[in-house]
Parts: sequence; structure tokens; C-alpha cells
Amino acid sequence: MRTDPNDEPAIGLPPVGDVLRAVATGMWWWESSTGAAAVDAEAARLIGLDTREAPAGGEAGTGEAGTGEAGTGEAGTGEAGTEEARTEEARAGGVIAVTEAAVRSCFHPVDWSEINGVVNLAILEGTLAEARLRVMDENHQIVRTVRCRTKPLIHGDRIELIGTVQEVTDPHPAASARAPVTGDWRRSREAFLLDAGRALAEARSTAEVLRVAGALSMPGFEPNGLAVFGIEGDHLTVIGHHGQRPHDEAPFRSLRLDSPYPASEVIRTGRAVYLSSPDEYRARYPTIWPVAQRFGRQSWAFLPLTVAGRTMGAWMAGFAHPVAFTPDERSVLTTVARMLAQALSRASTAETERALAEGLQRTMLPTLGPEIPGLSIAARYIPTGGGLQVGGDWYDMIPLPGGTPSGSGRIALVIGDVQGHDVRAAALMGQLRIALRAYAAEGHRPDAVLSRASRFLYGMTESITYGSTGHTTADAVDDPRFATCLYVEADPATGQLEIARAGHPDPVVRTSDGMAMIRPTAGGLPLGINPDADYPTTSITLEPGEMLMLCTDGLIETGGHDLHTGFTRLQPILEEHRGEDLEQLADALVQGVHGPSSHHSTGPLADRREDDIALVLLARPAPEGAAGVLQHEPVRRILLSVDQAEPQRIADARQQLRHLLDDWTNSDQIDSAVLMVSEMVTNVLVHTDGDALLVAEARGEPGRRRLRVEVADSSDDLPHKRSPGEMASSGRGLILMELLADAWGVDPRGQGKSIWFELHEGSSGR
Repeated sequence: MRTDPNDEPAIGLPPVGDVLRAVATGMWWWESSTGAAAVDAEAARLIGLDTREAPAGGEAGTGEAGTGEAGTGEAGTGEAGTEEARTEEARAGGVIAVTEAAVRSCFHPVDWSEINGVVNLAILEGTLAEARLRVMDENHQIVRTVRCRTKPLIHGDRIELIGTVQEVTDPHPAASARAPVTGDWRRSREAFLLDAGRALAEARSTAEVLRVAGALSMPGFEPNGLAVFGIEGDHLTVIGHHGQRPHDEAPFRSLRLDSPYPASEVIRTGRAVYLSSPDEYRARYPTIWPVAQRFGRQSWAFLPLTVAGRTMGAWMAGFAHPVAFTPDERSVLTTVARMLAQALSRASTAETERALAEGLQRTMLPTLGPEIPGLSIAARYIPTGGGLQVGGDWYDMIPLPGGTPSGSGRIALVIGDVQGHDVRAAALMGQLRIALRAYAAEGHRPDAVLSRASRFLYGMTESITYGSTGHTTADAVDDPRFATCLYVEADPATGQLEIARAGHPDPVVRTSDGMAMIRPTAGGLPLGINPDADYPTTSITLEPGEMLMLCTDGLIETGGHDLHTGFTRLQPILEEHRGEDLEQLADALVQGVHGPSSHHSTGPLADRREDDIALVLLARPAPEGAAGVLQHEPVRRILLSVDQAEPQRIADARQQLRHLLDDWTNSDQIDSAVLMVSEMVTNVLVHTDGDALLVAEARGEPGRRRLRVEVADSSDDLPHKRSPGEMASSGRGLILMELLADAWGVDPRGQGKSIWFELHEGSSGR
């Protein structure tokens, strides 16, 4: 005790060193710029340095630390020894200069790795750093647990740490689960953070992020309420919450950022706010306390949500039990807040991209409009799995002059694909779709519509490639674009279809008896390649009960298929479909290509979105009153014109006839029919100056069908049977028909003639 000049006792405190020795508490010091460090004798004993680098008692000037560099330098008369912070009391107790390696060897490696994080968190929040460390002897056995409390002092770019160390007793495993301990608790915490990071990284929307955050079970202290706050102008917004009832967040939605509320303060300052008790909440924020009191919580943590150095909001975690918010607990909360901020930022970006993609799709892919009497239509557009979910595929339905979709007038169906599936492809697709609608609305024929569209796209490419200065731009040269297109003009009353094709896959026809086959059509180059390209038209008739499928190559070629194998994959789906529900068939076709959706199964091939898909199905229902198509006599029909300038289309005629007779029971009859058709069409091209019109029709139930094939031309000269010599190259056509056909004949017409033959399924001919 101190005494006054009159030798009377005076009220006072003993020296700091005496107090620390009395409570078995040691002191230590460390400086960042030089790495110098020192401990007093009690700290050396607690850490175990007295048995390693200094003798018992820890007197400076003895042992390794005393006689070496530290004895005459850092801890003696050197830098550490001259620090004003080193009091006379500390010198009297003995100061030992130490090295970082020596101190590290005294602690458990897992605990030592925690120190940097705890100190950095304390520097960030301007608080004390506290950690529990297990001390190990030279045999790596744990001898005690100490608590280290540290105060970081920042001097410019130099950091000085001063602190105390004291022995503590680890709680029994049955003690409060909320008390921070070392070892297993820290391993559980690390496992929790790994699981939380993985779950938050997989969340794809704000709602999903909040669900994941609400389901997190923190080791040792679990919040019973969460809330995420954002910023809108100068006001606080509630992005989402968990653990509260609906509308409980209403009082917090109108708070200003300068209001006395913890979340507002966190957003303003970028520093966390920890409230360990209701009394502390009431004392610091008396204005808002009556609103927060009704939730019945005991502790609160408000942490900043920071991304790229910018505070985008705040996260509140409320606890139904008191939480001391030790450095370990704060470290967990801070790490979760950082991961939560990153997840919310990613989700916000993804939601913005999805909104943009959906807006583009709604703008560029119109609905099919009202129902069309006499026709049924279904359509699908499936984007690729990446990017903005927008590409160059499109479809459209256009009312043509002379009628409206709600009446009986003609319509046009368009499907196409601009090369690529990026923003530029989407922009070109939108411009091309508008141009096609304009040309169709002017009343042009299908071939003229595609010719004008090709010139339009070619001109756009030229205007991009050659700017106002006349110089070629690098972007246009390195990334040229073209488009494929299929244009169908349909008459709902008759089922007559006029088709023009620009490098696009041929349509597929499913007949009334359920057979699906590719329908070859005349075509030209893709749009935008040659401004003078021609696009011949093909006429077909869609009979009652038949369906036409138009699609882009994404539906056919996805999964490594080519046009042939891709159609082979789709054919069973088309043929097995029953009924008139085109919507179900459209879904089945997409499902057959993409496989199960990713939420049904996992794996790299769960959702094979390699290319955009556009699909249009056009059906001509059976007459009213029929319960089903198959109650009527099934009919298959093909119609094909072969011009004088296109003799190569004879091969198309042979191929289409084989498709028509794909399931014919007598293969010899198929070969006979193909041979006779080839002979008939060739005769027209060789012996007349006109074109040949081929009509082939198969009627009846399988096994009892009748095939009738007619080839008409404009010449009035009737064929006659001849007896060709052995070396003659012609004159055998009618002889073949007489030998192979069940019936045949030649019918004169007003202008021209028609030659025909019939085959009855299963017969052997004449």
C-alpha cells in the first residue's frame, strides 16, 4: 500500500506487475516491422518457454535468450528494451526476448493457424483479439490451455500487439455447447464452413440463397432468425428473411440509412455490430428497441455484406439464447457473411440475365395467336444452357393478305436459324423476322419472300462490313453470319402447302396411319450468302389426320447425331404418339432429345443443351364427328414436280416413294414401284418438252393396301408399246409396267396426259 507524507495509509492500487503475478497472468509484446517480440517470466512459464529457451524464473541475461542476441539487443538495451511501453515493473519481473519459431513450437499447430485470422478480424472491427491455445511439451503432449487476449495498435503501416496470457480450464464436453473451445469445435467449424460455401455456391436465385442461409446450422450457436437488408436510394430494404412470420419485416422497410438502427449503421460504416444482450441493444438503439423487443431474442449480430470493396447490404442473425460473440464466433459469422454476399451478388446477376433473356424471348418469339379453323399448331423454343439463354433460332406465324388467323384465310409459318446463339445472333434474328413478316404481308409468293429476305440479310452484312468510310471492319470479317429458313404458306381449307427452303432441314410428315417420313423439298442457299439466289417451291397437300413437323437442326443433331441418325431417334416418338394433342407431342420430342431435366437426375448429360431448338407442329385434324383418325381409311400421299432443268430430282422421287412404302410387306413390290416411277418420269423428261408431276397414293389398312402412282405431263402424244431390239436403250417402259403392275393405263386429259399404275400389297403382279 502507498503511504502519504504523514505516514497515514492512502487508498491506492499495487503495481501492475504485482497484480499480474498474483493472478498468474503473463504479458507479451510483438512488433510487425522488425518482428521483435518479448514475454515476461509468467508468460514464458505458461507458454513453456522457461523449459526450452530460458531457465526457471526467466531472468534476462541468462539462458539462450539472455546471453544471445536478445540478451544484449532486443530485450536488453536494443529496440525492445528502449520501448517506452516496457515499464520498470516489467523489467523487474524479467523480460525475455523470443523468436516466432520458438513460440510457435509451444502451441498446437491447429490452434496456431487460427491466430492470424483472429487478429485480422480484431483489426478490422477495432476490437480485442481473443483466442484459446493448447500448449504442448517437447513430446507433443498437451499440458495446458491458455487464453490469449491481444490489443492491436496501428501506427501507420506498422502494427504493434500487446496482450496477456492466462491459463484456463477447458470445459467438460457436457458443458454449454455455445462456449468456444479448441480442437474438435474448430474442426467442426471448418467442416461447417466448407458445407456452407458449397451450398451457397450452388444457389441460383435470391430466394434459394435465403433458404440455404436459413438452413445453416452453425456449430455451437445457431440463430433462430435471419434477415438480409439491401439499399434502395437512401432507404433500407428487406431483401428477404427467415425465421419470422410474414409481414414482420414491415416496420424495417421504411427506415432511412441515417436512422439509429444496427443494419443502417453497418451499411454506413462497413463495420459489424454485435449486441450480446437485450440491455445492450436497448442502451445503444433505444428508438428501435420497442420494435425489436417483440421478437424475444437475446443476442444479435449485424454484419456487412461486402463485394469488391462495396457494401451492398447487411445481414442480421438473431439468437434465442445469449451469445458472447467471442473472436471464434465472430470469425464464423464474418466468413458466412462474406460467402452470403458473394452468393447474393451472383444470384442477382443471374436473375438480371434471366430477366433480360425472358424479355428478349417474349419480344422476339411471338405467340401463335388465336386458333385457326381447320389446322392445329404447337410450337416450342428451347435456348442453350449458357449465356443469356437467347440465340438465333425463331419461329413465326403470319396472317397473309385476304384473311386473318381467326378466319379461313391463308397463313404463313416460318422457322429459321441465324448462325450462333449469342446477342448478335439474337439481334440479327429479330431484324430478319421483321423483314420476313413485311415481305409476307405484301402478298409475295414463298420463293419471292425468301429471295427478298436473302438480299436484306446480305445487305445488312455488307453495311456492317463496309462502313461509311468504305473500310472493312475486323468484327464483321472474323464473324460472318448467315441464316437458314423454311417458309410454308398454308391454306387451312384445302390443306395445300407451298414450301420454300433456304438451307434448312426438310420438313417431316406423319401420315394418317402414324408413319413419319422426311419430305424432301426443293431448296436454295442459306439466306445472306448470295443476294441473287433462287428458292424454288414445293407443293404438298396435308390430308386430314396428317401432321407436318418443322424444326431447326438443334432438335436433330443434339447429342452428336447427324440428320439421318437424328431423325431415326425422333421417328419412334412421332409414330407412337396417339391423339390430337400436339402440345404433348412437342414436349415429348424435346424430352427425347434433351433427356430428363437436370432436377430429375444429375450428371454431365442430364440436360444436353448444346444448341437452340425451335419446333413447330402443324396438323390437319380429322373431320368432325370422327372419334379418331384410324377409323377412316388411312391414306399416304406424296406429290412432286420434276422440271426439265432438274433431272436430278428423279432420285428424290425414288427416295420419297421408298419412304412412302417403308412398311410395305412385299419388298419386291417396292423395288418394282421404284423402277416404274423412274422409267415414267424419265420418259417425260426425254420425250416431251414439259415437266413431270408425280402423285403417289397408298390407301387401306396395312397388309391390304393399294398403291396408285400417276405421272402427268402437258404433251398430247400418247405412249405406245414397242418391241425394242436387243441393243436398244429405250422402249421398254410399258413392257415393264405390263409385267410388274397389277393394273396400268394411260388417260388423256384436256391438256396433256397421265400414265398410271397400281400395286396391291402382297400380290405378285401379273
